[in-house]
Amino acid sequence: MQCKHIKVFGIVQGVGFRYYTEKIAKKYNVVGTVQNISDYVEIYAQGDESSLTSFTNAITEGASPASQVEDYEIEEIETNESWENFSTI
Repeated sequence: MQCKHIKVFGIVQGVGFRYYTEKIAKKYNVVGTVQNISDYVEIYAQGDESSLTSFTNAITEGASPASQVEDYEIEEIETNESWENFSTI
């Protein structure tokens, strides 16, 4: 089990990015959260290595059709056993 903290910058607010992020998380059985933070989207994602890699690749390529990811930061963090699903905050 791995956990990642992901910050996504660019045109990622007001374009359905969080909705699509949640949809992609469910597709890959990833748990965690997604929320808008001032000028970027913050994601906490947890899952097995393969699922998390697929999820991260889909997100950094632009989760929604209208989004445009210009940059992103990913750091590995400690797992959070309290997450049972993926939710938008």
